[in-house]
Amino acid sequence: MSKKFLLKELSRYRIGTYADVIYRNTLLYPDKEAFVYGSRRITFSAYNSGVNRLVHGLQAVGLKKGDGIGVLSWNCIECTEINGAAMKGGFVVVPFSPRLQSEELHYIINDSGVKILFVGKELIPVLNSLKDRLPKIKQYISLEEKTPEMAYYDDLLKEFPDAEPVTDVNEDDPFIIFYTSGTTGVPRGAIYTHYKKIEEARTKIITAGLKRENKHVMILPLFHIGGWSHFWAFFMLGACNVIMANRSFDPSATLLAIQNEKATDLHIVPTHLVAILALPDIDRYDLSPLKQIWYAASPMPLELLKRGMARFGPIFGQGYGQSESGPDITILPEESHRVISGAEAEQRILSSCGQPCLGVHARIVDENGKDVEPFEVGEIIVESKSVMSGYWKRPELTAETIIEGWLHTGDMGYYDEHGYLYIVDRKKDLIITGGENVYPREVEEILYQHPAVLEAAVIGLPDERWIERVHALVVLKKDSRVSPDEIIQFCKERIAKYKAPRSIEFVESLPKNPQGKILKKDLRERYRKVFKESSLR
Repeated sequence: MSKKFLLKELSRYRIGTYADVIYRNTLLYPDKEAFVYGSRRITFSAYNSGVNRLVHGLQAVGLKKGDGIGVLSWNCIECTEINGAAMKGGFVVVPFSPRLQSEELHYIINDSGVKILFVGKELIPVLNSLKDRLPKIKQYISLEEKTPEMAYYDDLLKEFPDAEPVTDVNEDDPFIIFYTSGTTGVPRGAIYTHYKKIEEARTKIITAGLKRENKHVMILPLFHIGGWSHFWAFFMLGACNVIMANRSFDPSATLLAIQNEKATDLHIVPTHLVAILALPDIDRYDLSPLKQIWYAASPMPLELLKRGMARFGPIFGQGYGQSESGPDITILPEESHRVISGAEAEQRILSSCGQPCLGVHARIVDENGKDVEPFEVGEIIVESKSVMSGYWKRPELTAETIIEGWLHTGDMGYYDEHGYLYIVDRKKDLIITGGENVYPREVEEILYQHPAVLEAAVIGLPDERWIERVHALVVLKKDSRVSPDEIIQFCKERIAKYKAPRSIEFVESLPKNPQGKILKKDLRERYRKVFKESSLR
């Protein structure tokens, strides 16, 4: 790059692409730290060099613009470079969740059509068990350590120069696909272009009040859209991300990182706050640099929020969205949280998910698509420039979901006279446990595979740690003998562990309508009443 003609160099890549963002940061803040990961500290310039080498390497093995590259890994520096290579090289990156079981991964990887698969060191055994069933993969590349029968990431980068690659990237080019489970239990990929993710990051920067001098501790995974979007918003601004190894959440390590790095921002799900507040030695950490705690992915119980604000102060902000929406639909900013010390009527908005974000239109409609009045429950529909382009290889499903430009979320809610949105039910039966989406039908399909199970219904129950836990009501076949633990283990062997029931209840029968459909609503209302009565005792 030529510093002599700095402004000319800044125009190398097209506006509205992340390729432009990467190069801009490199030119303007070359020695500023972009990422911290353990003992590794990566400047924007060093990051750009790694991305360029990877683009050259992928081009050398025959990858072309629009080809897919997959990532099966926990958070690491290499994950950021792989995303960067897609941004600069015109490839489409597809992050896969390491939490999924082999059968789930088998389906998603084949469905995505990726040609190169990057694999984290802990995921090698799972991947090896699938190799024979992944015919579209042309090459496997291991991350962080060498692995037999795979190319090694570091070796690949050493072979190629860090000069700017020859690419042709446009703002309307797709570059990332996020897979999300559907109500049918069949995963589908939400496609995003450069422009859509740039627009979402810009909205995040404005609404969350992010600044270049901020430093963000990244504990959420890069394979989920919520964590991904928050992370890259900081990057777009030229701020630093401190990446935590997120195999499992470590509240002590997180607070130590905030203290040592003098971090200003943290993005959590409510279960993280439960774990942090439970630390007996929480007061030994210097958390004074912390300026914002952003929470999302599942509703925050009011009492938990009050405890968090009592400890950290009025620095909480909330975002609501989904994999298809960009993700942010609404925001409940810090100033809205300050009503926590006000009258009970004022505190009502703390149960909401906020007002529509800048550049986002949200409406609530009935089953006929007509707008409902305040406090009337209906489906939330959304219009914005950040909404997904559509579902990968699912034009019919895309047409059913995005109607006349409006994304039909499947989430039920209502709004008040000030435009605050309140979620009533998440995609009908959806359970959100520890910030992860679990669709009951998917779990029920596994339960029905057990030879002792006659009928099963899965619902979410309140849980102090997980906010919501997966609870299964099971009717056993006549003369069958099986323990709850055996059924739970059976499920864990077939689906991601977070999807498996945490509790099993054997019942004589399940409530049904005249057509024989199990009445989930009745079950949820029954248990909601039980929990409400027990809390009043």
